[in-house]
Amino acid sequence: MKTFFANRKVKLATWEIGCFLWICFAGGLLHFAYELSEYWTPMALIAAVNESVWEHIKMYFWPGLAFALVQWTYSRDYSNNYWLGKAAALALTPVVIIISYESYMAYAAAAEVKPSLSTMLLIMFGGVGLGQFVSFLILSAPPMSAKALRVAPAAFATLLFMFGTFTYFPPKLPLFENYACYTYTGEYGILEDYEPYRIFAKVDENGVKQEGLGVNYCETFKSKFLATATESEV
Repeated sequence: MKTFFANRKVKLATWEIGCFLWICFAGGLLHFAYELSEYWTPMALIAAVNESVWEHIKMYFWPGLAFALVQWTYSRDYSNNYWLGKAAALALTPVVIIISYESYMAYAAAAEVKPSLSTMLLIMFGGVGLGQFVSFLILSAPPMSAKALRVAPAAFATLLFMFGTFTYFPPKLPLFENYACYTYTGEYGILEDYEPYRIFAKVDENGVKQEGLGVNYCETFKSKFLATATESEV
């Protein structure tokens, strides 16, 4: 067994599997972290602040970056092209998720079927998994040229700029628009009012418990959102 794990490729594969599990776990937590932090503005850097596609892929970027920094301290002696591999994974994951998600939503609209949460999760996990697989291929490949490796710093700089600023200064594009329960709300970035979207119960300053949307939050949200929209039109 020791000989098996001493193999360079096995070590790298083990790290990438661990990274996949960590990103999926931490990304899931970051979906709710902003609300659980009582909408603490610094938390918005790494946690999802609305239901846009962009905020969902952001949840996987920061855990992936954190894992890459930790992995470097342990696997740099037997990894080739390390930062290029990690940059490729961090860049490829959101691209795969966006393309797969938009394709699936187009299919669902054309077929007039309700989007499936399980399919959404498979898209997310598939994007993360493909990113880590590409990372493994690059890290286990022979050393690449200095010219190829120079791509990594530019990629990291671009990714850090995008994921570090677009939450606070979101472009007015569908990718960044709040898409709460498959309903575009015309909101971007950090929202002015989170009460319509609160999932968990809370106790207000007067000690009164206020219920959140709960487990079936999409059904509750849609009934409230549509009711409010109808009243405003009248």
